[in-house]
Amino acid sequence: MRTKEEACSFGLEFENTYLDKPFRKADWQLIRIKDTKKAFLCVYERDGFVNLNVKVDPAWRDFWRNTYLSVIPGYHQNKEHWNTIILDGSIREDDIRRMIAESYDLVTDSPTKRIYEAVKRIPKGKVATYGKVAEMAGNKKMSRAVGNALHKNPDPENIPCFRVVNSKGELAPEFAFGGMGEQRKLLEAEGIEVKDNKVDLSKYGLE
Repeated sequence: MRTKEEACSFGLEFENTYLDKPFRKADWQLIRIKDTKKAFLCVYERDGFVNLNVKVDPAWRDFWRNTYLSVIPGYHQNKEHWNTIILDGSIREDDIRRMIAESYDLVTDSPTKRIYEAVKRIPKGKVATYGKVAEMAGNKKMSRAVGNALHKNPDPENIPCFRVVNSKGELAPEFAFGGMGEQRKLLEAEGIEVKDNKVDLSKYGLE
């Protein structure tokens, strides 16, 4: 991602968004949420590079700034809650997309964000069903959304989706974790017994 067009195009892939050009003189393009008109992505040029301003969770703010020299405190915005991404070619494409997606989730407070936060709360040595994760995320009826969100998990190292099983304690299809038996291996490494591709929810299930 190097151009304004590419950045705006990606931002518009998110649900319920639109492009706004609010300033007559300043060459800023904003991707906003239709319902609230809140911006989650600001696109502009500065010092010869395309810059992106994205909202950031303070818990991740310094991580991104320390990981990439081209991620700096938000230019012309609240530096506690916004970062600027300089598209100079030094930042991994998937990380750029992840930072934009995180900004969208923060601005919309999307169900996906709540699902990921719920999965993070499943302790080591325990599993939770899709229904339990949905309940923890605030809506018992969105079990299907849990499955969809975990399939697109942007941060497997910090969002332990391998700890989620179906209502019978059964593990996910093999492809979901990148290979045969990967979910089983991860669970067994945490001391969870797996028999016939199932976990005993009475013993390991999160109450």
